[in-house]
Formats: sequence, C-alpha cells, structure tokens
Amino acid sequence: MVSDSLRSSERRSIFEQTALVKLPFKATKPLQELVKRLVWSAVLLLTSTLIVWIDRDSYIDSTAGDGVSLIDAFYYSTVTVTTTGYGDITPVAPHARLINAFIITPLRITFLVLLVGTTLEMLANEGRRGLLDSAWRKRMRNHTVVIGYGTKGRSAVNTLRNHDVPVEKIVVIDSRPSAVAEANRSGLAAFEGDATRRDLLRRAEISKAREVVITLNRDDSAILTTLTVRQLSPRCHIVVSGREDENLPLLRESGADAVVTSADAVGRLLGLSSVNPHVGTVVDDLLSSSKGMEDSLQERNRRTAGRYSKRTSASRHSKRRAAKFLRSFNRSIAAR
Repeated sequence: MVSDSLRSSERRSIFEQTALVKLPFKATKPLQELVKRLVWSAVLLLTSTLIVWIDRDSYIDSTAGDGVSLIDAFYYSTVTVTTTGYGDITPVAPHARLINAFIITPLRITFLVLLVGTTLEMLANEGRRGLLDSAWRKRMRNHTVVIGYGTKGRSAVNTLRNHDVPVEKIVVIDSRPSAVAEANRSGLAAFEGDATRRDLLRRAEISKAREVVITLNRDDSAILTTLTVRQLSPRCHIVVSGREDENLPLLRESGADAVVTSADAVGRLLGLSSVNPHVGTVVDDLLSSSKGMEDSLQERNRRTAGRYSKRTSASRHSKRRAAKFLRSFNRSIAAR
C-alpha cells in the first residue's frame, strides 16, 4: 500500500512538472537549431584545420618527426578546440604561435560556446518556463477559462474578443496538442491535459476565474468537468455546452449556471430555416456578428426610452391638471 501511494505521488509530481502554462511565443524548430549549431561547429573545426595545414612547416610533430600532414592538422585542430591539448604537435615559429593566440584561440572559444551553450540553453529554457509559469499564475485574476478548443471553443473565444475581453484574460484548456498550439498561435495562454484533473485546473487558477466556458464533445465529460470546476470555484459563472436534452438536468445539477444544447439548437434552426428561410438568415446574422444584435438592442433601448419619456410627460401633465382642478374647486368652496 505504501508503494502504491509512492507511485501515485510520483505520477502526480511528474504531472505537475509537465502541466505548465504554454504562453504564445515565436518558436524555432529544435532540430533545425541543433543542425545549425553543428554546421557552425564543423565550419570552425575545418577553418582551424585549414589554417594549421597551410602553415604546416611552422609546426613540429614530436612523436613522428616527419612533418605535419592534413590528418595531423585535423587532429591538432580537434584536440585544440576541445581544450584537450596532448602536446605532441606544437607550433614552433613565432608567427604560428601568434596565429594560435589570435585566431585559433577565438575559434576554440566559439566552438565551446556553441556546444556548451546548447546544453545550457536547454536547462535555461526549462528554468525560464517555470519562472514564466509562476509569474503568469500570480497575475491571473478575474479571467475566463475556456475548456475545449474545438469549433465551439474557438467561436466562444472569438465572441469574447469581439466584446473587448483582453486576450490576456482568456485561458484555454484542451487535451490535444494541436489545439493548444493553435491557441498559442492566436495569442492565448493554454494548458494541455485532461480538464477533469484537479491539478490542471488549479494550475489554470480556476478558483480565481470570473467565468468558465465548457465546450466538450461528450456530455459525460462535461458533467464531470462541471462538478470539478464547481467544487474548486463555487462563485464563478459556468456556461456549459451540452449535446442531448436528456442530459440538461444533470448539467444544471452539477453546477452549471447556463446550459446551451448545441444539437437541439442546430435542429431548431434547421427547422425554422426550412419553414421560413428569412428566419435562418436573421439568426445567422445575429450569431455570426455581434453588430446586428447590438444595433437591435440599441434601437430597442431608444424605443423604450422614448415610450418611457412620453409616459412620464403625460403623467406630469395629468398631475398638473389635477392640481389645477383641485385649486379651482377649493376656491369655489371658499367663495360659498
């Protein structure tokens, strides 16, 4: 039993290490970068070999004593740029030593920087990712978490951005690496993993989120995710997309504040469009762009305000007439 708990804690620690936020950045292909560095290292090594071989008469081979060949020049350059230096081949002429000091030594330093820098950069990138993740989590407040970055998730994100929600306040969670990469290309912070896992939701700062939009393709996954989100964040507003009407009560009981049935809504829209094509056109216009809906709401508000102002002026006029009638009635009573 102890071993099982150790294994579970080990799996949890591994998950926590890999569940870092993936922020949008301009990435370079690692293999391409590695090949580029290897090519530059080979160019430096061949340059050093060529320099030594051209000036081979200024070098002495203490072991063979038969001069320096092309292979000896390559061997000398290899042990020199890697700072091994066996001492069997040495420059003896003054100008050869100056060439080693001012040309071979910078080549050696550049060669080491290329090779050692690759390893250091990999370690630095991991540390930098951890620092960026920690800084991102500290500044996340009142943000919107979109769970599921499929067709519905992308539409929800586009609608949020059209309504002036900052892109920095939108976080995406999806189990597919391609969806996470697409969210990063759109400038969104994203997590890759299962949204039903508490560790992942905690790293997305779900407890500090203002709103959570769940757009999963399966109702059972949506119900479990809604339950988990509601437990971790009792006060946030949860909007869930469901597929079947029979699952709506379960989605509401699991903690969803609003439930949208995608399959039923599409079916009703198809039915209305078949009965009256203009209805489908109007609904599509309202859904595809928020401008038409906003214009309609503004027009309705203006009409409501106009009717209210007319009713208010009529009420004030009737009150003045009533007060005038009462004053004249009182004067007539007093005259009697």
